[in-house]
Amino acid sequence: MLLSSELLARIAAARSDHPKLRERDLAAAIGVTEAHLLAADVGGAVTRIVADPAKLIPHVARMGEVMALTRNESAVHERRGVYTGFHAGPHAAMVLGEEIDLRIFPRHWVHGFAIRRETDQGVKRSLQVFDNAGDAVHKVHLGPLSDVAAFDAAVEALALPADCAFDIAERVGADPARIAEDRIEALRHDWAHMTDTHQFLAMVRKLKMNRLGANRAVGPQFAQPLPLDAVSTALERASEEALKIMIFVGNDGCIQIHSGTVDRLMPMGPWQNVMDPRFNLHLRTDHIAEVWRVVKPTKRGPAISIEAFDGEGRLILQMFGKRAEADTDTRGWDRMTETLLAEVMA
Repeated sequence: MLLSSELLARIAAARSDHPKLRERDLAAAIGVTEAHLLAADVGGAVTRIVADPAKLIPHVARMGEVMALTRNESAVHERRGVYTGFHAGPHAAMVLGEEIDLRIFPRHWVHGFAIRRETDQGVKRSLQVFDNAGDAVHKVHLGPLSDVAAFDAAVEALALPADCAFDIAERVGADPARIAEDRIEALRHDWAHMTDTHQFLAMVRKLKMNRLGANRAVGPQFAQPLPLDAVSTALERASEEALKIMIFVGNDGCIQIHSGTVDRLMPMGPWQNVMDPRFNLHLRTDHIAEVWRVVKPTKRGPAISIEAFDGEGRLILQMFGKRAEADTDTRGWDRMTETLLAEVMA
């Protein structure tokens, strides 16, 4: 359906009353989704576009250096770079660039928008994709080094009619921790015999559990709780020791990965921020309800992660030691996580 005149008027009034409020905050303030705000501007600063990543991402790759943004309710992951190494797929796709590293789940890429918005700093251009509930899946923001002509060509090639249907589904609730009590021994057996971290989700689904439930159930050989401030502590120590790490932040439609060091930490109120030139992380530490140190067996040795969850059981982020194909040395990260655990048990 198209937006009603009443809703359009309510959005326009809210924009007028709060001109500097961020889109996400403005949407929450008036009880709509962020996608509704953009749909209200279609025909002006906003153009509806095809959201299918198989059609969209090749255009993004032609835009040169941009900023990729993926978020959930508690963390925002921003990475500058060029989209290279795109591999399309109907169920899963990937961008495997040196800096932009994404895992994409196309069925959640439902509503696409191209934005050209006049600001005091000039025209700000972006491509933004939302799921069927109107929640942000992935955004691409152009910067001073981006190819504007490639952006314009993408909008022309992918544009949809301004009056095409815009249907928003009811938001699906969080999946709280699920533990199948009669399958805990099977979980421990199968976990011990993993050879790759990518086997994990299929394993827990087969056992009628989920990630958080499996962490709680498997036992201290593979998963142990850490204090709620362990994520910030791990970031601080990784910065101090110049450790190369991987930080995963995602939602149902996209996971974005930073690989490298974290240098400039700037905590502010409830936010822990990484403010490096090519990578920014904004983490709501007050949303963290559980933190786990998790060990998964692989052919190249154990993969050790720190995983943070919110109060409804949603995964906020994961951190690993950086492990490249030709380099399996994560000893610095592994030792640091062991120290975190020892401090808890002291």
